[in-house]
Amino acid sequence: MSEIILVTGATGTIGSATVKALDSLGADVRAGVRSLIKGENLRRLPGVELVELNFSHPESLRVAFTGVSTAFLITPFTEDQVQMAKQLVDAAQEAGVRHVVRLSASGAEAEPGIQLGRWHREAEDYLKGKELNYTLLRPGAFMQNFVHQHAASIKSENAFYMPMGQGRVSYIDARDIGEVAAEILLRPEGHDGKAYTLTGPEALSGEEIAEIFSSVLGREIKYVDVPEEGARNAMQQMQLPNWMIDSLLELYSISRAGYASGVTSDVQEVIGRRPYTFREFVETYHDCF
Repeated sequence: MSEIILVTGATGTIGSATVKALDSLGADVRAGVRSLIKGENLRRLPGVELVELNFSHPESLRVAFTGVSTAFLITPFTEDQVQMAKQLVDAAQEAGVRHVVRLSASGAEAEPGIQLGRWHREAEDYLKGKELNYTLLRPGAFMQNFVHQHAASIKSENAFYMPMGQGRVSYIDARDIGEVAAEILLRPEGHDGKAYTLTGPEALSGEEIAEIFSSVLGREIKYVDVPEEGARNAMQQMQLPNWMIDSLLELYSISRAGYASGVTSDVQEVIGRRPYTFREFVETYHDCF
């Protein structure tokens, strides 16, 4: 009987990348989703089984973790994500899962840190206090955020807007995170108790990113640095909740100050190749922009 690997948050950016990486390696994957309908694209993959995860119904967590050997614990970007993370850890321990990988965030270990970091640190500490073998993944900002957050303005205005000043960010491709997670989930030996800070191979400013977009897309793309209050007003018009606006602006502020520019070799260390460059990301997602 083959071992089952559970990936929670399987329809999200990192979850779906991990499911695809595992499936390409012939693993038996159980994809935990909030809605079976939203998970239909994953169901088409040959080695993937869908299971519904409802944090309001603990029984659904027990079912999802039954018979699981290793698990990737991903929680959504919500105000109650710490409680969700604790529920997943408890379910994994109760089910006797051999090894868990938790998706955290770069800077989670810093104190006092920003709100998002404090949430992740609390979740990490809870996991460390349990009798579970674990690995922590702490990625920086995702390249795919440009698809989700900036593709519309790049398409319609040939510009993207961020309150980042001249700050540099070592963006990482979600596919790299998925491959790192897949490697550890399949072969956890040697990764127990480790924390990997995952970054791309270079730290880029907004202007440098605009130059890459311009070169690959064949038209001039501009980076527009917006004041923080302008960004807040724009997010309020999008009707984002205040806690989310505050968290996002904190992320931009540390990027502006240069705290998101560190580059590590952790991706290479785990999967044996360098991470994708931003140019390679744009070339792959060319049609989105």
